[in-house]
Amino acid sequence: MDTFEQFSGATELGWPLLLALAWVVGELGYRWTKLPRISLYALVGFAAAQLGGTLLPAAGDNTGMLLANISFGLILFEFGYRINLRWLRINPWLGASGVLEASLTFVAIYFLSRAWGSPVLTSLLLASLSMSTSPAAVMRVINEQRSAGQVTERLLHLTALNCVLSVFAFKVVVGFWAFDSSGNVWQAVSSSVLVLVASAALGIAFGIGMPGLLRRLGTLGRDATVAFAVAVILLVGIAQAFKLSPLLAALAFGLVARHHRVALTQTQRNFGVLGELLAVALFTYTAMAVEWPRVVAGLGLGLALVTLRLVIKVACVTALARASGSSWRKGALTGLALTPISVFVILLLDQTRYLGIDLLDQLAPLAAATLLLELVGPAVSQYALRRAGECRESEGA
Repeated sequence: MDTFEQFSGATELGWPLLLALAWVVGELGYRWTKLPRISLYALVGFAAAQLGGTLLPAAGDNTGMLLANISFGLILFEFGYRINLRWLRINPWLGASGVLEASLTFVAIYFLSRAWGSPVLTSLLLASLSMSTSPAAVMRVINEQRSAGQVTERLLHLTALNCVLSVFAFKVVVGFWAFDSSGNVWQAVSSSVLVLVASAALGIAFGIGMPGLLRRLGTLGRDATVAFAVAVILLVGIAQAFKLSPLLAALAFGLVARHHRVALTQTQRNFGVLGELLAVALFTYTAMAVEWPRVVAGLGLGLALVTLRLVIKVACVTALARASGSSWRKGALTGLALTPISVFVILLLDQTRYLGIDLLDQLAPLAAATLLLELVGPAVSQYALRRAGECRESEGA
């Protein structure tokens, strides 16, 4: 019996089985339903999490967490590379719409949570995380649909603003929690402000150093894909080892690399087969963090949170669409495409475990919202981009 239990819990077999199953379901499901593959990967991950004591790996597995962070790091690097800061300077109304919808989302979700009877800290955490949009889901849908156009570019830039504002607000709230629970000012500062500064600095250092190294070696065009993939993996490993934010570091890396005039060709997008494989692990693993009892416990507030968040984002982006040089219809579709949230939220929460608190256990409404948007969010983004007429038939369709 002991031998069987030891065998059944072996991650060495569990992860290959789970990745193979998720990939098969994703490919077949996409052909039959045209739903985004990442939604189907998430469905497999959520189902696997409910099957305790099987050959499949458990949620919180260190191997899965490392694979998820590396995959998210690659996606965030590419995501950061797509962001043009000059465009935000030329078109300040676009930035204003992002700040407005994120700020109003924070305020509205906070008061909704308080009205539901949640404590102040829980409400602040829900509000800060609800500001975000998942760059992983957005990038995967855009790449899968080969989407390009005004709505796509605005979606990318608003997602970036949402992520930065959400990380900042979340770290401040976590710092407040650390001070409130320990009374230690240094712990509060180090868990918020210093983490943000150090993570951004690490990403900037890689963004400056890596292009310079490749130019010196004379292999910038030929070896950029492998070199940047290795650099992202190293960056994520360093950030995780020193309890920094791999999310912010990878995003800063991509932003700085772009503005150092590093050109990525079409064949290098998505990091090829490596990116595809790790994406299966990312969306499968993050869905495993959501447990059914949590979903049931927070279903009411979770549904209200999803609805209110969607209404605010669509309304704000639509209201400022004409001022920012777009049509109201495209503004509404851009706001609708901001629906995904799950991967970003789960990995951000996972990085707070070193503080000795499992925030997902305390945020049952967020678990319900996360599961719903893990499955539905990418499909909503896909629908919005298709309605905008910016999608071409994806490969393998």
